[in-house]
Formats: sequence, C-alpha cells, structure tokens
Amino acid sequence: MSGRTGPSAVVVGAGIAGLTAATGLAARGYRVTVLEARDRVGGRTHGIEAAPGAWVDAGAAYLGDRHTELLALMAELGLKTTPTTMLGASRFALDPDPSADPGRAATRDGRFPPLNAVALGDLFEQLAELTAAVHPEAPWLTPDAERLDALTAADWAEQQLRHPDARLFFPLFLGEMTAADPADVSVLHLAFYLRSGGGLRYLNAFAGGAQQDRIAGGAHQVCERLAERLGPRVRLGEPVRAVHQDADAVTVDTAHGSHRADVAVLALPPLLADAIDFRPGLPVPRAGDRTARGCAVKVHLVYPEPVWRDHGLSGWSVNARGPLLSTVDDSPAEGRIGVLTGFVTGAEAHRFAALTARQQRAAAAEQAAQLFPMLPEPIDCHVTDWLNDPYSKGCYAALLGPGDWSRLGPTLTTPHGRVHWAGTETSTAYFGLMEGAIRSAHRVVAEVLARG
Repeated sequence: MSGRTGPSAVVVGAGIAGLTAATGLAARGYRVTVLEARDRVGGRTHGIEAAPGAWVDAGAAYLGDRHTELLALMAELGLKTTPTTMLGASRFALDPDPSADPGRAATRDGRFPPLNAVALGDLFEQLAELTAAVHPEAPWLTPDAERLDALTAADWAEQQLRHPDARLFFPLFLGEMTAADPADVSVLHLAFYLRSGGGLRYLNAFAGGAQQDRIAGGAHQVCERLAERLGPRVRLGEPVRAVHQDADAVTVDTAHGSHRADVAVLALPPLLADAIDFRPGLPVPRAGDRTARGCAVKVHLVYPEPVWRDHGLSGWSVNARGPLLSTVDDSPAEGRIGVLTGFVTGAEAHRFAALTARQQRAAAAEQAAQLFPMLPEPIDCHVTDWLNDPYSKGCYAALLGPGDWSRLGPTLTTPHGRVHWAGTETSTAYFGLMEGAIRSAHRVVAEVLARG
C-alpha cells in the first residue's frame, strides 16, 4: 500500500505506548490511524478532577530520574514534575488478627515497618539475590529459569520464609510493587519485575527512587497532548475484533469498519490481544493459561485539606487487613484539597471490587479514619477498578504466572508478519511502568522503519 502518499500504519490502543508509536511513525512520513476502544485516550493512565483544576492519577502516576525516555517526552510536551510528598511519620496497622483493635496503629519515622528487622532484612536479601541472578533482557535464559518459572511466589515464600513477620510482610510488599497476589506470579516474574524496574531499592523508594515524582497536573496529559498532534487520526470507541493479513497488507476490523494498512502496531495488554481474531493465527499466544490480571483498585479519598500533615504524618500507611493495604499523600501541589490515595491490591482487590460503591466508600473512609483519627468525613471518594476494566484487564500490568516466561518470553516482541507489538508488557526495561511503555514504542518504530 506504499505509494506517493507514503506508507500507512494502523495503531491499536491509545495509551502511552500506542500514541508514542503513532506520533513517531507519523513524524517519519507514515499515514497513521489510531484505534481506541474507550471513549478517551490514555490507556492505563487516567486523570480524575478531584476539585476544579486539581487532578489526581487514577492509573499510572509515579516516575523517577532513571525514567529518561518519559522525562524527555514530558519536556517535549511541556510537562513538569511535582515531588511526591513524604515528609512526616508513617502509620502501620500490621496485626493480622481480625479481632485486633484497628485503631492501635503504630507511628514510626520513615517507611520501615515495626516488624522484626532481622527477618525483613533476610527477606530483602533473598529477593536481592533472586533479582541479581535474572537475565535482564531474556529472563527465560536465567540460570535455573525452568524451576523459578514453575514456582509461584506463594510457594517460594512457604519454602523460604520462616519468620512470621517476613511471611506477613511479603504479600504486602508484593502487592505494592506489582499489584499481584503471591499465588498469581512465578518467582522468575517477580525477580524479573524487580530487576527490570531498577532493583528492589530503587523501585521501592520515593526520594531518589521510582516513586519520587508525579506529573504535575496528572499523567493523563501525556496521552492527551500526543493525541492532539494526531487530531482526527485518533478514533475513539472502536474496539478491534480482528486482524487479518495477506501478502500485500494488513486489515484491522472494528465494529464500525475496516482499516487497511502496510503495518499494524498492537499496543495492548496480552489478555486483550489474545481476544482478537488473527488470520493467520498467532504461532504463540500473547498470554498463557496462568497469565493473570494485575490486581489493582485505586481509591482517592478527598478532604478539604491534608490535615495529617498538621499532625506530623506523611499520609503513608501500611495495613495488613485492608482494604487499603497502603496509602500515600497525593494532594495536588496547589494545596486546595487533601487527597489520600489508597491501593487495594492482590487478593484484597477481588474482595473490594465485589462490594457496592457505597460499601467501598464506607470501608475505605472507615479504615482511613482508624489510621488517621484526625480526619473529617471525606468530601468525595473516587474508586477506579482496574481489575474489571474491560479494556485493560488489570493494572499495573499483566501478571506472568508459572510457565509464562519460558513459553511466551522468546516471542514477546517477535513481529507476526505485518503485526508489531508494543506496550509496557513487551519491554524488558521498566516492565509495567510508563517508561517501559515508551521504550516499547521506540523499539516498534525502529522495527517498522527497518522493514521498509
């Protein structure tokens, strides 16, 4: 289909990866059409206006100084960072006994929990050893990969963690880092995720780490500004049903019509990609029987002001019983309101997502008031259920279960004829993060240009 008007490309998915790929190809002379199932751009970034002009991130939010491609794109788009506020003490409610008084939370400086330091040190040391051994670009080539890929993180914890404090903290840590239940991911995936993101310490850190900053005004602006460059070439409300290709072109079918082009770029999570009718069929599926959805529900409790700061608290908390397994201060920099963001992850996400909206608000507000007794009633509550989102099927990213890396990893980025793959799950650097999505798009643009 090349000619005087230039080569053509259809990009499926208007998240960060898809729109970065689309604008990159358009800048190099491709006639680009972007197809997005939702009625908005952004994918797993999503902004909520918690108060007039005050936006919070219902999806991907944080970045650090190693996220160089994201920072470069932000500079190009005229976006700036704002620091994640962590001044003050933390709150911990780590007694798993349901009959324990939830109001008896401990207050500690910093983020290290009031648990046995030796036991947690041993846990982190074992995780660091696993992480260091992973092959960073091809996890399936890691020494002992077959055994590590067959073993779930839950099995590993049962075998390796002896102290009850380590067993208590491990699923909380895993949920914060990966939005996973330990039974859903292989040990190889856990180790790879930590290695891909810059290591355990970097991923887990605010100041100087991967959670140091947010995008001022919300991460959703990245996609909105990229989409502005493409204008009407971004078509919303067009979920893709089929991708068929022949020797001359690829045809992408939606409920509203067909789009024929020289190449297609699919910037979709693996579980969504596997729901598409491919002809010819994929030689290897994008997901396996044990591939799971990222188990994340994000809750924003809105208050007239961040009153916890007046009491020497940072807003950071960890709770062993949920529903909010952790909280963080995400108040807009302008200071007009206070926003306490709660993360519901792992198995707790399934339980919380099954509640009614009224029950969710009541449970979240009650827990926040137990952790921070000075809080008034919230003036608003926003719940974003990524677990059951039909066009994401989970967040932060897909969870690769037992056997997935061994079976799916070697073909993760291999084009299927005229079909190329983008998305944070296709990046072996910063997998699951906005940085990984952008890097995957740069790789795809180079692939498409190389094929001529």
